[in-house]
Amino acid sequence: MKEEIQKYLEYLRNVKNSSPHTLSNYGNDLRQFLVFLSPPGSAPPALRAVKHGLIREFISHLHDHGLEKSSIARKLAALRSFFKYCVREGHLKESPARLVPTPKLPKRIPSVVSAEEMNGFLNHLAGMAQERGDGRNPAAKRVPARIPPAAETQKNSRPPVAAEEGLLLRRDRALLELLYAAGLRVSELTGLNLLDVEQKERMLRVRGKGNKERIVPYGEKAQEALEKYWPVREQLRKQANISLGNGDAHAQAVFLNYAGRRLSQRSVGRIVKKYVRLVNVNWDLHPHSLRHAFATHLLADGADLRAIQELLGHQSLSTTQRYTHASIRQLMEVYDKAHPHA
Repeated sequence: MKEEIQKYLEYLRNVKNSSPHTLSNYGNDLRQFLVFLSPPGSAPPALRAVKHGLIREFISHLHDHGLEKSSIARKLAALRSFFKYCVREGHLKESPARLVPTPKLPKRIPSVVSAEEMNGFLNHLAGMAQERGDGRNPAAKRVPARIPPAAETQKNSRPPVAAEEGLLLRRDRALLELLYAAGLRVSELTGLNLLDVEQKERMLRVRGKGNKERIVPYGEKAQEALEKYWPVREQLRKQANISLGNGDAHAQAVFLNYAGRRLSQRSVGRIVKKYVRLVNVNWDLHPHSLRHAFATHLLADGADLRAIQELLGHQSLSTTQRYTHASIRQLMEVYDKAHPHA
């Protein structure tokens, strides 16, 4: 069974092109199940020896240890996917996980900021970027001619504050505008390459889950932010202490970090938190919040649900329908605040 788990993870990586996050979670879930089946001193059971009763015991074990229902549901999804793969490969006649029900999860309505709040947030960043760009802010004049090479800095060190403010504010505004304008997942944003951006038509070629491609438009404000970011990107490339050829993955990336390499998903999360604090907005905002806002605001303005499904890259319409609840809730809040008889 241990060998089959390893083959399954390779299948997810090489055939399904699953994200590193999915590979890590599914790998941990399956290894945890294997440890449960093989206590210290005993060998792992044969694949055919795993019956649905053992999976039920595993689920009960997780529940007894206080695991959230959502985490238990994910682990069960990993087991179902694994055993489905084993059936397809001819190792099993049927999946033992098919008879195990998924824990009933509470319906959670995504928390979405209003269109006015989002516009105010992004416009504030545009104003900050304008101050840095026209020289009115003294920090812009203090940007050194060259960011210290990564090799000369200590681990986890960062360039001077002035350099980061002067060079990266326009990058950060561009990526935040694009997250909201195109409803991108963070992995889709960081995975963008130069050839994926069609500036004349304002279109992005996005690679979503399972490496599925889709075309997504973006608006004028995002285009304006990107145009102001391109010179910054070139400066980051020139100042980085690395030699990248045109075929290098970092050289093709749209969004770069201060070391001239492709921006990581974790860095995008930190950037969002940083500007929420700077603008002094009392939000629990994270990168996926901008994707939620994109879908909800389109729906509130009359966009077709099927069109939103295509723009988001959702395989199932039921996933997109979550945004209908958020939109109705926003309308009710507006009604309660504005209607004299509310």
